[in-house]
Amino acid sequence: MAEQVDNVVIEHLKGLRSDVQTLRSEMHVEFKDVKLRLSSVESAIVSMKHELADTRGDYVRQQVSIDSLVERIQRIEKRLELS
Repeated sequence: MAEQVDNVVIEHLKGLRSDVQTLRSEMHVEFKDVKLRLSSVESAIVSMKHELADTRGDYVRQQVSIDSLVERIQRIEKRLELS
C-alpha cells in the first residue's frame, strides 16, 4: 500500500515537473518578446528626444533672427526719428 502511495506521489511530482518546465519555456519565449518590444519602445523614445531637440534648436534660431530684426527696426526708427 505504501508503495502505491509512493508511486502516486512520484507520478504527481513528474506531472508537476513537466508543467513547470512547460511554463518556464513559455515564459522564456514571452520574456524574449517583451524584451524586443521594450527595445523598440526605447528606440522610439530616443528618436522622439532627438526630434524634440531639433525642434528646440529651430525655435532658438528663429528667436535669434527675430531679436536681430527687432534690433534693426529699432535702429531704423531711431535714425528716422520715429520713436
